[in-house]
Amino acid sequence: MAPAVLIIVALRLWPLLLGVNFSFTGDGERNGSAVGFDNYLELLQDPLFQGSLRNVGLLVLLLPLAVAIPGMLATFIYLRVPGHRVFRSVYFFPAVLSPVIVGAIFNLMLAFDGPLNALLGTVGVGPVDWLGDPDVAMFTVVGVQIWATFGMALVVFLAGFASLDATLLDAARVDGASLARTIWHVIIPSLSRTIQFVFVTTMIGMLTSMFGLLYVMTSGGPEGSTYLPEYYIWIQQGQMNRPALASAASTVLFVIMLVVGLLQISVLRRTGGRT
Repeated sequence: MAPAVLIIVALRLWPLLLGVNFSFTGDGERNGSAVGFDNYLELLQDPLFQGSLRNVGLLVLLLPLAVAIPGMLATFIYLRVPGHRVFRSVYFFPAVLSPVIVGAIFNLMLAFDGPLNALLGTVGVGPVDWLGDPDVAMFTVVGVQIWATFGMALVVFLAGFASLDATLLDAARVDGASLARTIWHVIIPSLSRTIQFVFVTTMIGMLTSMFGLLYVMTSGGPEGSTYLPEYYIWIQQGQMNRPALASAASTVLFVIMLVVGLLQISVLRRTGGRT
């Protein structure tokens, strides 16, 4: 295990420690000098960073939807609805697209004079400023993120179905259980470990892989309403020339990810202990 451990230490842990240490130094005129927790205090007072943390909370609230969609589709594929083989390929296809390509496609579709608003107009609904309304833009980007990435969670769910005891489904059919009752009383309990795993990994993906969509679709706007910590870090590092402040924001994001990771380990250990 030594080579793998050395690679992790050299390429992960050591840079991480350097970044944490750098977060306690100053920018600009105070470059390189120790400033204690000044950068962290500035983060707490920055409306953009506060907004990014609120958006993290929004992601947590929308997480059940991001997990339920691939879970339901995987259920229908497992139950062999007509065309299930085609659906499996179609659903996974967005996962292989670059976020830049996905963002460019949806920029065209969601434009104020784009095809989606034109379609809404045919049914008497007024146009929606999907990417220009601060109250709507973040929901729009999260929706695109779910569409672009749920294919991977779908594959994980299908792998979980491979270990599902088919006799339980047969017993449910014999007892006359409806599809909804079969899902609630048979499928969900049987796939509890898979569901827990998808919950955690989906949350991690939302926190660390939405930069491309944000950059292409909204650039953090309008009015900073679509900022997430990773986008805030890039702004401070690349445009504001505040690498120490960016390091502090990175450390905060790391702490958030660490908490999520520890919860994942805890959940998997408890679940493993019951099996």
